[in-house]
This record gives sequence, C-alpha cells and structure tokens, in this order.
Amino acid sequence: MPEVIIELAEGRSVEQKRALVQAMTRAMVETLNVKADDVTIIIHENPKTDKAKGGVLFSER
Repeated sequence: MPEVIIELAEGRSVEQKRALVQAMTRAMVETLNVKADDVTIIIHENPKTDKAKGGVLFSER
C-alpha cells in the first residue's frame, strides 16, 4: 500500500487539497498498478511562520 506525505505551507483551500489528492491518487494507480483504495495520502500543513526559503520566513514574503 503506497503512502504519500505532502508538506505544504498553510493557506490552501479544501477544494485545492481535494484536487491534489485526487491527482496524486490517479498517478499512483496508473504508475504503480494499485487500487485507489490502497493509496494513503497525508497532508501536513505548516504555519507560514514555521517555514522559510532563502533565509526568509514564508510569513514575511
């Protein structure tokens, strides 16, 4: 059973997350020849104050 963990900065809508997990599930089904019910996807949302790129917090971008 494949499991995917996705790390995101907070702020995505439920609709965006739904579309993401549907697309990821389809890719796993097509690529790994598994059933959709066998795919587990976990989304970790991180506060923008807890994530940085290039030395700048996402909350300050």
